[in-house]
Amino acid sequence: MRTQHRSSRTCSRASCTLPAIKTLTYVYADSEAVLGPLAMYAEPHSYDLCLSHSEKLTLPNGWSVTKLEPESDPAGPSDDDLMAIANAVREIGNQQSAPTPSAPSQPELGRRGHLRALPSN
Repeated sequence: MRTQHRSSRTCSRASCTLPAIKTLTYVYADSEAVLGPLAMYAEPHSYDLCLSHSEKLTLPNGWSVTKLEPESDPAGPSDDDLMAIANAVREIGNQQSAPTPSAPSQPELGRRGHLRALPSN
């Protein structure tokens, strides 16, 4: 099932009052336009387009367009992603259980990752 992002934003084209469904962004350094799903937030250097204007898109000579389509069935994180997260958590846990040198002048109250709590004087 494909979910549609609803927005009150309208097409950026002059005189068009249709709802925007795509976002157009220009990559000037590469002479490329990227047309993708409607962005979550309006960006100052992007253009929101309705269906009609997104299909009639024309570009300057020598420019290319990349059209990004949303995945119809987002799969979520892969097994590799989950294993990477688990390994990172395990590594942090091992680091916290190992004794860490602390400054003798200021005793530690607690430690979380690279942050530590010190008593106030």
